[in-house]
Amino acid sequence: MAELAEKEMDNPTFRSDTVLSDVHLHCPSKRHLMVRLNAVGQPVFLSYFKLLWSTEDLASGKHVREITTGREQQSRSGDELCDKDRSIVKEEGELNSEGVEALLDDDGDLEVVRRPRSASNLQAEDLLRDIVCPVILMKGKEDAFEDEEQECTCSNVVKIEHTMATPLEDVGKQVWRAAFLLADYILFQRDTFRGCSVLELGGGTGITSIIMGTVAKRVYCTDVGEDLLAMCEQNVALNKHLMEPGGGEIKVKELDWLKDEFCTDPEAPYSWSEEEIADLLDHCSVIMAADVFYDDDLTDALFRTLYRITHNLRNSCTVYLALEKRLNFTLRHMDITCEAYSHFRNTLNDLENLQDGKMKYTVEHIKPDFCQFLVYERIEQL
Repeated sequence: MAELAEKEMDNPTFRSDTVLSDVHLHCPSKRHLMVRLNAVGQPVFLSYFKLLWSTEDLASGKHVREITTGREQQSRSGDELCDKDRSIVKEEGELNSEGVEALLDDDGDLEVVRRPRSASNLQAEDLLRDIVCPVILMKGKEDAFEDEEQECTCSNVVKIEHTMATPLEDVGKQVWRAAFLLADYILFQRDTFRGCSVLELGGGTGITSIIMGTVAKRVYCTDVGEDLLAMCEQNVALNKHLMEPGGGEIKVKELDWLKDEFCTDPEAPYSWSEEEIADLLDHCSVIMAADVFYDDDLTDALFRTLYRITHNLRNSCTVYLALEKRLNFTLRHMDITCEAYSHFRNTLNDLENLQDGKMKYTVEHIKPDFCQFLVYERIEQL
């Protein structure tokens, strides 16, 4: 829980009344460039998220093993490095184990043997996480990051505009880790999604829909809030070149889980036309959502929306849900719990056990051990 202070942006301090994604604190991007203020006065940042492939690789149909060879070599070198470091620590431990005196300093305090960092810094630099502070892009200094932008080629970077440290109701304007996990799975199983018509619920900044757009025929990226949807549409435009080789199309639309119908008001921005609703219901075969299970009421609303939409689809559909288990200590339980995840699982079980004579749902857990195509930290809680 954090709020980015307005002062000292190069060394931010945080308060406890808003939310900050770990992606923004420990980010593979070297810079967060503040590009503008949005309609509600929040700073909007532009971040570069590096891909471990290029659109040329996907277009040529390269095998996953070929694309990820460099990363596997990096992992092996990291394993060898860890073994080397452990041997160094072991040797030092044997030297110090000759007598208790060797483990105490002049004042009698215990000296702790630590793993040497010099070797790991040299050989496993890419495996370490550096805290990245936001940078204000000042007028007249646009060329300050020219070298960095030149390193980011069009085919190996996703550019995303987002906010940082938002109130809970605006968390969709941030980038969350489960969106990367779902994007990884899409790229790993890209033949499964090739040519599909896809609906994303709670698309946020649009990064997962953008990745899906590199392989799918059409993606309806949905959320609520005109300011958020405008940011999502901007991100789609920033990454249009990634979708061009496959001919994918992304449509940003409003979809409120608390309402029973699609917004069809022609005066409302991001509303649906009758043709678009018909296209979705006639052709959609994939629904996806990432990191949207943090509030029990919204979780209930999402599953009601999920049931309503799947009930009206012409064809069978597969739903992909990705989330991060967030552990919290609660006074009510006097223990570390994950209440939002528990409620999600209970609601998912209710959906699977639903018997209305019309729909049948089955649930399968996908282990997150597939290849990683984007640079981020894949933690155990994903």
